[in-house]
Amino acid sequence: MNSDVKLDCFGLLCPMPIIATAKKMKELKMGQVLEVTATDEGIKTDMPAWCRATGQEFMGVEEKEGEFHVYVRKVRE
Repeated sequence: MNSDVKLDCFGLLCPMPIIATAKKMKELKMGQVLEVTATDEGIKTDMPAWCRATGQEFMGVEEKEGEFHVYVRKVRE
């Protein structure tokens, strides 16, 4: 999946990847896609829940060798 901006959350445990994502999303323009890379498996459930709560578009998650790549599109301020 393609992204406009990447956010490295390797080694961070819940809730830090979500906090970092919320901060980074404020810098994005509408329609841009953020790719969050993390090692905490909790991001697979935490990110969709955060997107539902904030109105952002959860685009999916890919797992590669213990790394999680989560994609979120900014659809609201």
